[in-house]
Amino acid sequence: MKRIAITVAATTAMTGALAGPALAQDAPTVGVSWSNFQEERWKTDEAAIVAALEEAGADYISADAQSSSAKQLSDVESLIAQGADVLVILAQDAQAIGPAVEAAAAEGIPVIAYDRLIDDDRAFYLTFDNVEVGRLQAQAVLDAAPSGNYVMIKGSPTDPNADFLRGGQQEVLQDAIDAGDVTIVGEAYTDGWLPANAQRNMEQILTAQDNEVDAVVASNDGTAGGAVAALTAQGMEGIPVSGQDGDHAALNRVALGTQTVSVWKDARELGRVAGELAVDLAEDGEASMDGMSTFTTDSGNELDALLLSPQPITRDNLETVVDAGWIDLETLCQGVTEQVGPCNM
Repeated sequence: MKRIAITVAATTAMTGALAGPALAQDAPTVGVSWSNFQEERWKTDEAAIVAALEEAGADYISADAQSSSAKQLSDVESLIAQGADVLVILAQDAQAIGPAVEAAAAEGIPVIAYDRLIDDDRAFYLTFDNVEVGRLQAQAVLDAAPSGNYVMIKGSPTDPNADFLRGGQQEVLQDAIDAGDVTIVGEAYTDGWLPANAQRNMEQILTAQDNEVDAVVASNDGTAGGAVAALTAQGMEGIPVSGQDGDHAALNRVALGTQTVSVWKDARELGRVAGELAVDLAEDGEASMDGMSTFTTDSGNELDALLLSPQPITRDNLETVVDAGWIDLETLCQGVTEQVGPCNM
């Protein structure tokens, strides 16, 4: 396996802000370019990255692209100009991010493709196993609704993860589709992963199907929230709906029974690994971590990669996220009026 320097880019709400105390001049600087820091989970990722960098004596700078692929390119240029030794990039648009990788490579700066694939073998791909996430989502919904009309609310068309998830979902559903038990009656990408767009898509599908929908496979917790809002407006809350990320609002919906599963990807672990990986790349110019593999893209590029394992959270194992300190009982159980897992009513 090749050993490459990785640039980690991620954008935050505090563009250019330094985390932690002033560091020595030779301390590595990690620049993170976030695609859209408004989503709840990225704040968790950032805190874990910053903690890992502080522990290693590294510096942190960041920028928030605010869902703009053009702004993200200028953000990366700014992070390079500010002296980033490694870039961590959460790509807004996997295709449009190419010039940013070129700019980093020209300066000898390693790049880490954080959570979303960048199809370039000069980037290190760090994420959870998104195909498996899709499988877990579909399986939980299929267990709850073994037959009926299904709607597939996909992620952003510019994010390769959307198709990885959809592929995993299809693997699980295919036998039921072939048997005639499950019929996919609606399917839509969600521009920018935005809940409002997911809600609009769900509303349009419900209208087209005269509300004859039995289950929704939504690809993350934001899109699940949009789907649940559309269902609730029609008095249909409670039909199976999937999600992922372990957002607090989604876990509360699981406890309430309006969302069936949130596939938990512990962002604290992903952020910690990203910080440690970034420091290794800055100091040694190569990555060597337990569990590394080679990820081959559809175009044939081979990337050094590390894929972490996700965990489905349903009503049956809600105590898992409480015991892990991911969410407190008050937040999890808000509005719950029955005995559900750790929610003692």
